[in-house]
Amino acid sequence: MNQTGTAILPLHGGKAPQWLTRRMEGLAHEIISIMIDEYGTAKFLTRLSDPYWFQALGCVLAYDWHSSGVTTVVTGVLKAALSSERHGVVVCGGKGRVSRRTPAELTFIGTKWGFSQETIDKLLYTSRMTAKVDNSAIQAGYALYHHTFFVTKTGQWAVIEQGLNCEKQSARRYHWLGEKTKTFVEEPHSGIVGDQKCAEALNMVAKQSAATRRVSVDLVKESPKRLRGLIESVCRPKQQTSLQSWLSGASDTWGVAGAVLDMPRHINWDTLSRLYEFQPRNYEELLSVQGVGPATVRGLALVAELVYGEAPCWEDPVRFSFAYGGKDGVPFPVERKAMDESIEILRKAVEEAKIGERDKLRGLKNLRALLPPRTNF
Repeated sequence: MNQTGTAILPLHGGKAPQWLTRRMEGLAHEIISIMIDEYGTAKFLTRLSDPYWFQALGCVLAYDWHSSGVTTVVTGVLKAALSSERHGVVVCGGKGRVSRRTPAELTFIGTKWGFSQETIDKLLYTSRMTAKVDNSAIQAGYALYHHTFFVTKTGQWAVIEQGLNCEKQSARRYHWLGEKTKTFVEEPHSGIVGDQKCAEALNMVAKQSAATRRVSVDLVKESPKRLRGLIESVCRPKQQTSLQSWLSGASDTWGVAGAVLDMPRHINWDTLSRLYEFQPRNYEELLSVQGVGPATVRGLALVAELVYGEAPCWEDPVRFSFAYGGKDGVPFPVERKAMDESIEILRKAVEEAKIGERDKLRGLKNLRALLPPRTNF
């Protein structure tokens, strides 16, 4: 991933007013219609996978530039604005309980579009694995509460999801793009943004964690009895030296593990027994097993480092102009009349383009040449 800017996402409560969301949906419909007509659905997904383009879209649609609600509201607006018939793209899932409807919504649209059962199953697996990675394989204190899955009529996909940290009053957003995701467990994201970067965070999908991933797979292939013995030896070493003093600086052999990687209080031995019976071939298969969550990932990483000397990556992967105003009046109140006029201009341009009169679309495209050079925000 390349750093191209900073997105600030403090937690904000409340809801977008109906008068604004109605206009946001209308403006989003016209903007996306032009984009898809000009560049196709694949390019649209590529843009969505760029966290800073997504942030800019929220600004254009008159939402806050620095709110966690940019993610939830803009994806909700896109879900309402996109049409399977008109655009060939749909949005499944959403915030909180709505996110749990993703499998049913994916199955419905896949059946409607005539996808094979194998393709539908792959999409369901993708949805589950993206959420598993961001909730368990990356541990920086952010619990997922929002998951949206974009899928096209040709089976291409993108994912936008968000986690929150109530203690820090902060959120971070994760972006995925199907055509760039070669594996779920090594540098799979197209971008991760937030306003706070942790000094230390467990990142099991970093390239530097490859050896830790391999050892984790080897560990779960051992009998649960042997694995229990290894974990107990880590928690209660036979030597006089205590684990706490060992980790807190008595020896620097083990890097920064003691500062942030504590063995979970409760190990789910039923899950580890299932892993032993399953005998995963690789880390993706390990992570995909039901019941494997943050505690299991963290416990295996600790044993891999302390017993076998294979340290995981501890670097937090997060990377750091309004047209009509913003809903909170920043930098100025939403200009409703201007927003309505823009929606109408774009709508007419799209309608006339359908009958071969593309001059307006070309004119809108040429307006970009009049804009000042792009700068990072």
